[in-house]
Amino acid sequence: MSDSSTLDIPVQVTTPILKPNDYLSNNHPVWCPGCGHFFVLRALTKALAWLKIPNEQIGLISGIGCSSRLPAYMNVYGFHGVHGRALAMAAGLKMARPELTVLVAGGDGDGYSIGGNHFLHACRRNMDMTYIVMDNEVYGMTKGQPSPTTAPDWHSKLAPLGTGINAFNPLGIALAAGASFIARGYAGDPNALTQILTQAIQHKGFSLVEIKSPCVTFRPEQKAWQKSMRSMNVEPTDDKQIAAHHLAGSDGFDTGIFYQADLAVYPGDSLAPNPESSTALTKLLAEVTL
Repeated sequence: MSDSSTLDIPVQVTTPILKPNDYLSNNHPVWCPGCGHFFVLRALTKALAWLKIPNEQIGLISGIGCSSRLPAYMNVYGFHGVHGRALAMAAGLKMARPELTVLVAGGDGDGYSIGGNHFLHACRRNMDMTYIVMDNEVYGMTKGQPSPTTAPDWHSKLAPLGTGINAFNPLGIALAAGASFIARGYAGDPNALTQILTQAIQHKGFSLVEIKSPCVTFRPEQKAWQKSMRSMNVEPTDDKQIAAHHLAGSDGFDTGIFYQADLAVYPGDSLAPNPESSTALTKLLAEVTL
């Protein structure tokens, strides 16, 4: 009779099955009732669960605004930063920890106004991260201030005569600047939005997902978006001219993936360890260290 203590019994290691709720924190969202951001949060957790990404392998960065509360509501590594600088912080995180899945959350004000310069260069660098922009065409936190995507003839108590300024075209600008994944979703269609977010996160490169997310408090007319939104029903293209044609003819209410291309990702191999550089750095540190 053999001694069972000497037997090599294989140990089965099982990967826990992650569900959407596993990505939620214990903090209850304080968005206004009916805000589209609730559905964005739900779609994002469903996408992460489908991709089976461990919580500790996700970094979520945000700036300032209603949408930028997202890190507090999720059970992942998060950082709620300063106004307009979310992409810059996310770039630093991705360079320091390239193995992480880096997500960035923001709104049309945070991302396209004070953060507009970072937006351009994030597209140009094509770093491997996903930028989720919840666009409600208004600054909700400042009680109805026009944002870069506000139509020039929209008026409110803060802009009684409208702005008279053409609205910012984020998707067209992202295409011109070099982003390799460009899509638009709608908060009111969380199932389709989940699919878009899933593909965006899987994509290798800079992914922009603009989400039409109604602000029912300061833009109550946006409730009618439900009747206007529609799917493009076309396959994603890697041809910039075709994508530009689709975007030029878009009225802002068609959803889907406009552009997806396999482009060089920054930093690539440019930050790979270099023995010569390491030696030079060691000598420099020796000279300046007390």
